[in-house]
Amino acid sequence: MKKFLLSIFLVLPHLFFAQTDSASKAADSFFLEDQIYIGINYNLLGDKPSGIFQRNFSYGLHGGVIRDIPLNTNGRVALGIGLGYAVNSYYSNLIVTEVNGTNTYEIAPDNFDYNRSKLQTHSIEIPLEFRWRNATRNRYKFFRVYSGIKFDYNFSNRSKLVTDSGNTNFSNSDIEKFQYGLTLNVGYNTFNLHLYYALSDFMNKDVQLSNGENLGLRPLRIGLIFYLL
Repeated sequence: MKKFLLSIFLVLPHLFFAQTDSASKAADSFFLEDQIYIGINYNLLGDKPSGIFQRNFSYGLHGGVIRDIPLNTNGRVALGIGLGYAVNSYYSNLIVTEVNGTNTYEIAPDNFDYNRSKLQTHSIEIPLEFRWRNATRNRYKFFRVYSGIKFDYNFSNRSKLVTDSGNTNFSNSDIEKFQYGLTLNVGYNTFNLHLYYALSDFMNKDVQLSNGENLGLRPLRIGLIFYLL
């Protein structure tokens, strides 16, 4: 695993920043777009067991760089491969407690007084995109449709419970470290709609509620994404 991640960090910077003589000669025919991205999104949890609902504001932030690879001379069709960072939080009535290294999951009873219960991930993300836009070298406002898949490596997974009497906060190994899903970014000029639908499970497959019901969760993220350069 460490070798895999190391390879990503060694190879991708060359894809982003290395310039060759052939690339310089092709600059007159090809142009690059949207190589830096910043996004904000609202996080939904799909495939929830009955009785679980979201509360508070479940948010996500992500940003990074993408190597734009034009597929034709007018630059309207391209591929993109990127490297970025994301933080995503999910607030719900799912209460997670840890005793002697074992996590227990239960739906908060009606008489349980608490302020927030959160699952949070910090991730390295690798987006792969097929890109279409009606841009030209001198047109800075254009429509874009970018679809693809995004891979996430969650290097920090945590559960947090906030009550009036205190907080509990611990690393949660039940959250899957590797996740992936489909992405769609559509818009015009500055404002673009960002959609992400997870194809992988958010939790390990053997995680269950205290009543024995499987805890199947699939994130759906809806937000805005902004491109620079």
